Amino acid sequence: MNKQELRKIYKQKRQDLSLKEVENLQENIYKQVFELDFSTIKTVHIFLSIERLFELNTNPIIDFLLLNNKQVVVSVSNFETNTLKHFLFDRKTVLKVSSFGIPEPVNGKEMDAKEVDLVFVPLLISDEKNYRVGYGKGFYDRFLAECRTDVKTIGLNFFEPIKSIENTNEFDISLDEVIYPK
Repeated sequence: MNKQELRKIYKQKRQDLSLKEVENLQENIYKQVFELDFSTIKTVHIFLSIERLFELNTNPIIDFLLLNNKQVVVSVSNFETNTLKHFLFDRKTVLKVSSFGIPEPVNGKEMDAKEVDLVFVPLLISDEKNYRVGYGKGFYDRFLAECRTDVKTIGLNFFEPIKSIENTNEFDISLDEVIYPK
């Protein structure tokens, strides 16, 4: 299937999950994330969950990272240019939900994408080659292209990867890994 078809199907699949299913799926994903080797990682970029889109709640991961003395970076979206600006996040960071329903920092030090060692990437579905389907605006494809070539990229998803996404293109970036409930 192509990205547009997959986007529609997996948005619906996420909506159809019960609260109990979401809790179980999240616990499985958190366990896998908490077992990762962060010894060479200093700065981690992570998305702030969009509740209305039933995204994985990243707050426990953020808490884990902060407790383990990692710098956490989150983004502010610019929908005119489909780009992200990145800001250091800590327990003093004030968040405001944008008109698009995205929690975004209103204070914090701006960070350069090149400073990030690891990016946790949101997605709707991925394939066996770790290509992903997002929401279709290219925010993360542009962001990942700005990062260092050695940045580690990990997708977080409720669903097991499919065989393949039909219409990947030269702008799509394959992730290093996708964590999903096993």
